[in-house]
Amino acid sequence: MKVIFLDDVKGKGKKGEVKNVSEGYARNYLLKNNLAVEANKGNMKSLEKKQESEERQTEKELEAAEKFKEELENMTIELTAKAGENGRLFGAVTNKQIAERLKKMDLKIDKRKIEMNEPIRALGYTNIKVKVHPQVTATLKVHVAEAK
Repeated sequence: MKVIFLDDVKGKGKKGEVKNVSEGYARNYLLKNNLAVEANKGNMKSLEKKQESEERQTEKELEAAEKFKEELENMTIELTAKAGENGRLFGAVTNKQIAERLKKMDLKIDKRKIEMNEPIRALGYTNIKVKVHPQVTATLKVHVAEAK
């Protein structure tokens, strides 16, 4: 029996897949627990429409991410920190501090999306990667100045 999975079923199929399963398994488990529906013409048509709308939604999200990337790349974040001689900071500037500064500028970016191998420990400009979308990564310029 051909079914369309409505949810992920471990070992059988993922959401949106059309697969052949035994009739007993389909009737007694998948259909009964609303994990799948029978793959008839009407259900196949609705699956296609759903996939098309999801594709359009994904394209819109990608476009929005590209615009946001351009916005981020055209700005510089200014942060101040206490520093000693030779421009070494007392402490460090972390991704959390950068995320908080962006939040004050009405840009919501989760600190986990800001990719830093290690915190910034020196004065000056630093380029930092920000994961805006799974397929889009922006480069943000951070300027750390000495606090007076």
